[in-house]
Amino acid sequence: MTNSTTPFDAASYLTTAEASAAFITDALGTDNAGHVAEALGVVARAQGMTEVAGTAGVSRTALYKGLSADGDPRLSTLLGVLRALGLSLRIAPENAEKRTAPAHPSPTLIALLPVRRSTG
Repeated sequence: MTNSTTPFDAASYLTTAEASAAFITDALGTDNAGHVAEALGVVARAQGMTEVAGTAGVSRTALYKGLSADGDPRLSTLLGVLRALGLSLRIAPENAEKRTAPAHPSPTLIALLPVRRSTG
C-alpha cells in the first residue's frame, strides 16, 4: 500500500488581514529576503494575484516573479503589494526595551499591521 500526500498551501488558511500580517511578520523574523518575498506571494495568492497586481500597479507575471523565493521585489513593488493587501509597514528600534539611548540607533522591521479601511 502506498501513502499519498497533498502539498500544503498556506494561502488557504490566510483568510483574515490579521492572519496575513502574522504570516508575513513571521517571515520577516527569519531575516531571509527570499522567504519574505515568498510569504508575500502566498498572501497575494490568498487574496487573488490578479487583483493584488492591479492594485499594486504591476503585471501579474512580474508579481509572481518578484514574490518568489528567488525574487527581489523593488521597494515600490513591496509597498504597493502591502497597500493592496491592506497591510502597512512599521519600523521600530531593535530590542527597544533593552536600549539606553544609543547615539545612532539602527531601526529594524518589526511588524506588519492590518490597515482598517473605511467603507463608504
